[in-house]
Order: sequence, then C-alpha cells, then structure tokens
Amino acid sequence: MTADPSPAQRGTTFIDAETFSSLIGPGRLIGIDAGTKTIGLALSDVTRTIGSALETIRRTKFSIDAARLLDLAREHAIAGFVLGFPVNLDGTEGPRAQGTRAFARNVNALSPLPILLWDERLTTSQAERMLIEADASRKRRGEVIDKLAATLILQGALDRMRRFAN
Repeated sequence: MTADPSPAQRGTTFIDAETFSSLIGPGRLIGIDAGTKTIGLALSDVTRTIGSALETIRRTKFSIDAARLLDLAREHAIAGFVLGFPVNLDGTEGPRAQGTRAFARNVNALSPLPILLWDERLTTSQAERMLIEADASRKRRGEVIDKLAATLILQGALDRMRRFAN
C-alpha cells in the first residue's frame, strides 16, 4: 500500500450495482458495515453467491483500520467492496451518509478496488431481530451484530448482481 497512489491506482465508488457488477473482475467481495465504533465485515464465496460473516474491526485510526481491511482484501483475493450506505428512510442523505462517502473516498485513495455503495436501510435492526429470534444474549448480540449487518448488506448486493448475470 503506497501513501499516495497515482490516479490510475485509485479505486472508484459506484451507486449502481449493474455498472459495478459489469466492471469488476473475478474474485470475492467484502461487505462492509462502517459504524462509528466498529467496522463489520463479511466475505462472499468465490462464485459470489453467499456472504458470510468475516470479522469486526474496532475502529481506531483510519490508517490502521484501512490497513487491516486492505490486508484482508489481499488475503482473500478481493475484486471489490460493498459498503453499506446509510440513507434515511425517505431516501435522503444525512450526516452518516456523508461520513460513509468520506470513508469510501479515503479507501479509494489507497486502493484500486472498486466500491459499491449499497442501501443499508434497516439492516442493523434486521440483524438485531435475527439475533433475538436466535435467543442470542445481549453480550453475544453486541459481539456479532456488525458483521451480521455486513453479511446482510453483502447478500443483498450479491442477490441483485446475480439478476444481472442471468
């Protein structure tokens, strides 16, 4: 990872899943639920059919968090990232969406891998409901909710992209 990659080495952020899907090469995808305290991560299989929870990064400094993310990308031969995009229920963008766009820009400056911004409305509450239904303790829910939310984000994008392939 270089400190200042050339423009040709910088990644691009997409909001359209079809365009993103048509431009990425072979490889897995990482789903990201970027919160203020943690970053939940999920990993697709090589056929991009199923997303599975990967890990949760406790946020410290962006450079440290990004280094871990990019290490995982290299380790798993990642073709791109699916970043949960927290738009409001009415579709407008608030401060959290602006923070997510900044996160994407900062990752783009470090990596040539493309990023898809994926509407994550209600994924955390859906993950919470799933964990409660599974009778997970409050402590256990806190340990896994971010990577489960990342899995839901990634799975939604994978399902959508599969429709373009057919």
